[in-house]
Amino acid sequence: MATKKKPAAKKQPLLKLVKNDPWLEPFNEAIQGRYDHVMYKLNELTGGKGSLSDFAGGHLYFGLHRTARQWVLREWAPNATKIYVIGEFNNWQEDEAYAMKRLPKSGNWEIKLPSKAMKHGDLYKLKVYWEGGCGERIPAWVRRVVQDEETKIFSAQVWAPQEEYQWKKTKFKPQRDPLLIYECHIGMGQDAERVGTYEEFRLNVLPRIIKEGYNCLQIMAIQEHPYYGSFGYHVSSFFAASSRFGTPEELKQLIDEAHQNGIAVIMDLVQSHAVKNEVEGLGNFAGDPNQFFYPGDRREHPAWDSLCFDYGKNEVIHFLLSNCKYWLEEFHFDGFRFDGVTSMLYYSHGLGEAFCGYGDYFNGNQDGNAICYLTLANMLIHEVNPNAITIAEEVSGMPGLAAPVKDGGYGFDYRMAMNVPDYWIKIIKEKKDEDWHPSGIFWELTNRRADEKCISYAESHDQALVGDKTLIFRLVDADMYWHFKKGDENFMAHRGIALHKMIRLVTASTINGGYLNFMGNEFGHPEWIDFPREGNGWSHKYARRQWNLVDNKELCYHYLGDFDRDMIALLKSGKSLLKHKVQEIWHNDGDQVLAYSRGDLLFVFNFSPDRSYEGYGFMVPEGSYNVVLNTDNPAYGGNGLSDDTIEHFTNYDPLLQQQGKGWLKLYLPARSAVVLRKKAVKK
Repeated sequence: MATKKKPAAKKQPLLKLVKNDPWLEPFNEAIQGRYDHVMYKLNELTGGKGSLSDFAGGHLYFGLHRTARQWVLREWAPNATKIYVIGEFNNWQEDEAYAMKRLPKSGNWEIKLPSKAMKHGDLYKLKVYWEGGCGERIPAWVRRVVQDEETKIFSAQVWAPQEEYQWKKTKFKPQRDPLLIYECHIGMGQDAERVGTYEEFRLNVLPRIIKEGYNCLQIMAIQEHPYYGSFGYHVSSFFAASSRFGTPEELKQLIDEAHQNGIAVIMDLVQSHAVKNEVEGLGNFAGDPNQFFYPGDRREHPAWDSLCFDYGKNEVIHFLLSNCKYWLEEFHFDGFRFDGVTSMLYYSHGLGEAFCGYGDYFNGNQDGNAICYLTLANMLIHEVNPNAITIAEEVSGMPGLAAPVKDGGYGFDYRMAMNVPDYWIKIIKEKKDEDWHPSGIFWELTNRRADEKCISYAESHDQALVGDKTLIFRLVDADMYWHFKKGDENFMAHRGIALHKMIRLVTASTINGGYLNFMGNEFGHPEWIDFPREGNGWSHKYARRQWNLVDNKELCYHYLGDFDRDMIALLKSGKSLLKHKVQEIWHNDGDQVLAYSRGDLLFVFNFSPDRSYEGYGFMVPEGSYNVVLNTDNPAYGGNGLSDDTIEHFTNYDPLLQQQGKGWLKLYLPARSAVVLRKKAVKK
């Protein structure tokens, strides 16, 4: 008797992410499983209603709130046995009138106080008891934390001004074609050797950004952090805007004024880890070191001296998702650049991983809880604000990070092209100028996933930290101090000025999503960033931006600043930069010449340090071309070897006629780049 054949297993349909990249097909099941896990968790959290926004309202319930007749304070502290509110209003003493009560069948605590029990500006903390111990704590959901200048002690502060901030611009839609990001830090945004403020930034720096043409402000170090020198990455109070820069209302006014000038504002959101501090932070909130964080070996980050959130706990997901919604709704931020995504994705935090093939992204090293959380966060953010911007700072190259959730991706709008700044450092350090190959440069700048948008950049704050060097300092080095006065430039200064412009132009003009610049780098800020610390005598000398350098027309810095402004204006000109693909026209590594087009713009680079070319020809669409930007222009510190007023016409070639092309012949000075725009033909 013949045995019946077992029916073949039904093949899983391919997700669009996999359809777009056949190399992912062996991992379709894993990617599908990732997606299914997100949908399961979404259903669990929302009770099948599908509204993450309703779920992520923890900030409206927890923390301190003032109603018409009373104060209400709630906290999640399942391991606590007693909690007292102590502060200036009760001489920092435990008082039964200020004792919180545990709510039935939950780990939540609550206290309701009459309106006269505390007032705006009062300092307070929680005195938390647990089995075998107790400690003073700052509430986890607190919205305002201040530090005493003398004792350096942090306290929560009652923040309930009589009048809420009145937004002048209530609706705002970011410009994204292209997204041009000005990365900044409020504290170091001034010349003075001290911590700057939101107000100073609004009055003194924002007008510069408006003038330079950037359409997005990315602000670092907003969430409260005990140690200023952490650059804002060791967060203690996730719902509190750092008070060292000013008041919440001053931050809102900064964002509002940016919006009024067409500039989106996103924040550097840190949810990849938290500071270890127990008194100021969440490290041991109620005697349970794992209330917010993973247990065992996974609790501490081995490289960052910080704690790792337990993304598998629904209460932690609630805390972090509410954090996203809070910043969007309360402060009108337009989105987030998620810090440390690589660290979240992998049990190893990506440390020591090579990521040489697709198998390395699906080998069991992936933290499914964190992946699920990041996907849910993107879903929530875009539910709260469909125009919101989310960017992943991720170095491993995980496929699908910036692909839609429905396609099997994580839902980020953009990913950081972190290979680009590393590449520039590498060739500056390791290759002679005559060995810079245009083919390699072009490949590095355009080698990306077709279905994921990137934020490209030549350098960010990372390349400027102490122990490293900015691009301009790598190119010019100490000669910046002695030969950056106009008329006194030496060879190194001329070389650095020329290459700095070329590097930024080739990086910015090949983007497929956005371009980022860190505050001051556009004009070649000469020094590294070093925050005040014990090792430098707590000096602010290198934790500031010397705007006086670019304002001084006797120095060369304004050449770079003026070029950057005109480059940004060029990227914004025309109907749409991003709708036009980057089309390579020519490269010759021997000549060190590169040419590519983007719509009606033609970009031509001569990276040779000592060879200029007369009548160098390219096959381009027939017509006439006008110069719209030239790095060799004397206005940008160039030699002015070309006459940019000349209209360039293509030469007729019968062999190219059917293609509608001709030969465009140009003079290409050594170490320079020129951008031409094809003249529209009148019909």
